Amino acid sequence: MRADRLVSLVLLLRRHGRLSATALARELEVSTRTVLRDVEALSAAGVPVYAERGRHGGFALLPGFQTELTGLNHDEALALLVAGSRRGAQAFGLGAALASAMRKVVDALPEHHRSTAAGAARRLLIDPGTDLLARRQAVEEVPDAVVAQVRRAVFAGHKLRIHYAAADQAPKWRTVDPIGLVTVREQGYLLATRSGEDRTYRLSRIRAAEELAEPAQRPDLVDLDRAWQERGTRFRAGADQVTALVRVHPARRKDLVDTALAVHAEETDADGWLRLEVAFQDPRHAEWALWQLSTGAEALTPPWLRTTLRDRATAIATRYGAPS
Repeated sequence: MRADRLVSLVLLLRRHGRLSATALARELEVSTRTVLRDVEALSAAGVPVYAERGRHGGFALLPGFQTELTGLNHDEALALLVAGSRRGAQAFGLGAALASAMRKVVDALPEHHRSTAAGAARRLLIDPGTDLLARRQAVEEVPDAVVAQVRRAVFAGHKLRIHYAAADQAPKWRTVDPIGLVTVREQGYLLATRSGEDRTYRLSRIRAAEELAEPAQRPDLVDLDRAWQERGTRFRAGADQVTALVRVHPARRKDLVDTALAVHAEETDADGWLRLEVAFQDPRHAEWALWQLSTGAEALTPPWLRTTLRDRATAIATRYGAPS
């Protein structure tokens, strides 16, 4: 850990030229006293760090000093800088490590590529916090202490004890065998087994975690992408799934298909409208999806879905029909 911090300190000085002990401490997330000790260690190791006194003083490197880092070409560095702009690392508690890695990427570039790659990266924005309608992306906060324990257990192959709050349930302690971590749309998930059964836990619902010394019972090799797809298939085939027959205007077909879990059958009516047999996750999902389509779709079956949508439309009409 300290070796990485010393490299980061040198890279910060290379990039900024001169920084105060306070600024270095803030960037490295340590105390000022730790920065001073690190500067002494670098000097003892032969790195030419010197202090400038005065109001605008700080620490700097002798001009021309070069660190021995593997170089990258322009496109390789740009790809890493763009990947580093994504927020997925935050879900796994790796934000600080990512910032340190990005400093090393920039410093590893040949001099004539450094400014152009950094400038190019600023021209690309990946997954902004809001969309064009100013709707905020849902970002789930997970305490660093919790995700650090989870991450260590996953990498070390140890059993993990978690205090987990399932939806609409009080938190309970459970011991699991961690398999891997997945992040989807800013939400982090732990893939694990419990008593031999597959389990998927949302990181934001883990209230506390403890890495155990006991080895986890899991295969040596894992295909996380395949495991995620299989769990998604089982989830979508849950007991609450609803199948509905829907008439939809062709212009709204994509909206319906993008929302539904699956399309089992499709045909065209005489008036040009489409008749689709579609599956939804549960009754609430079915009602929500068809309500979004307004008059562009009509639920034909099941009867309870037609009744639910009719009652909802009647309530809205009543609300807005009377003068305020």
